[in-house]
Amino acid sequence: MKKYGFVIIGSGIIGLTIAHAIKARQLNADILVIDKEPQEAQHASGRNSGVLHAGFYYTADSLKAKFTVDGNRLMKAYVRARGLKMNECGKLVVARNEYELGQLNELFARGQRNGSNVSLIDEARARELEPNVKTYQRALYSPDTASVDPKEVCRALKEDLIKQGVSFAYDTKYLGHEQSVVKTSRGELEAVKFINCAGLYADKIAQDFSFGKKYTMIPFKGLYLKYTKNKTDVKMNIYPVPNLNNPFLGVHYTKTVSGDIKIGPTAIPAFWREHYDLSGGFSLSELSEVLFFESKLFFKNVFGFRQLAWEEMRKYDKNYFVSLATAMVQKIEPSGFTDWTTPGIRAQLLDKEKLSLVQDFVVEGDNKSVHVLNAVSPAFTCSFVFSQYVVDRYVFI
Repeated sequence: MKKYGFVIIGSGIIGLTIAHAIKARQLNADILVIDKEPQEAQHASGRNSGVLHAGFYYTADSLKAKFTVDGNRLMKAYVRARGLKMNECGKLVVARNEYELGQLNELFARGQRNGSNVSLIDEARARELEPNVKTYQRALYSPDTASVDPKEVCRALKEDLIKQGVSFAYDTKYLGHEQSVVKTSRGELEAVKFINCAGLYADKIAQDFSFGKKYTMIPFKGLYLKYTKNKTDVKMNIYPVPNLNNPFLGVHYTKTVSGDIKIGPTAIPAFWREHYDLSGGFSLSELSEVLFFESKLFFKNVFGFRQLAWEEMRKYDKNYFVSLATAMVQKIEPSGFTDWTTPGIRAQLLDKEKLSLVQDFVVEGDNKSVHVLNAVSPAFTCSFVFSQYVVDRYVFI
């Protein structure tokens, strides 16, 4: 049995950038990346919107606030250096009324504290940038928001890592461990340190190493609807003012790397971890566990979960879903929204003791294993900087 320096579980964006950060610090590091899927980025990392966020949503004491601005810069630098596709179209956050204007001011203040390049502009200036936008008095403008192809980025990272000597083992599922040996569906592996970047299953693997005991994963399904009439009716990303009490940003317009227009995502409570459709990845034990915690959230109505759940379930109604987006523009053809894109699942950590959704990144570990428990949006944007933090603080200790 070969003994590796590092075995990384999961080949999403965090697993890949952690391998990248280890190699940057220790060029001769012997790294193996394993994944239960046949190739990289098969879940959240390859199914997200591809938006590079600019860092104005997050409270100043959060890891997200610390990492997003520099993460945006470093991801763009990597994309440019590798000659990958990018759409630097920017973003407008729009308000509907006086209350949301106050929330817009709060987002601007957060952006300033976090070092984000944002500005409050009047409606006339917003219409210059995006002729089709509709807002109440002012809008928040973020020129640094951009879009990339997340699968292309992950594929490029894997290619770079292979050139640096990193090994990959796909169709290799984690089954358990004993001290320095991990059992997988394709045999046993030995490592000095295990790094858990397993996304939807990060909590389960962490708990097998006696970490993350107070957490469980609550999956939320994200759906986008593509506008196929043309690519010109909307020029840039248009977002509503979000509810700052939960981690979801609301239905918005995304301009993809290829210039397509899509609206979404939903944040519909899913019933098992890979609940992309009615049959995929079904697990009775997961269904029981998820329903247990979702029922507690629903009946206790913690953080308004009952209203959130009803509101999100309504978005299965295509007409209602589209109506949420049409309110942010002057005109758009509702019938032009025709194609549902590939669904994604948000791996959202729940604190079982507090019954609260964990809104920041969470990492736990010791000198034998490291566990990235919560790497929700904007983890893709933050990935290079966040992974450097994980490597510096948890891997080389």
